[in-house]
Amino acid sequence: MKRTRFTEGQIVTILKEADAGIPVEELSREYGFSKSTFYKWKAKYSGMEIPGHFEG
Repeated sequence: MKRTRFTEGQIVTILKEADAGIPVEELSREYGFSKSTFYKWKAKYSGMEIPGHFEG
């Protein structure tokens, strides 16, 4: 089984950064993932929250 490099919490954080307006290209360079990986994550994790993380 393939080991993932990012935890679910990290993925959700990256998706929230993209929602805040940071371009996908910039995020992919910063964190080291492909644009296709980002869109797969978006399809799978969109709308998820980080457990134990409260905004406000």
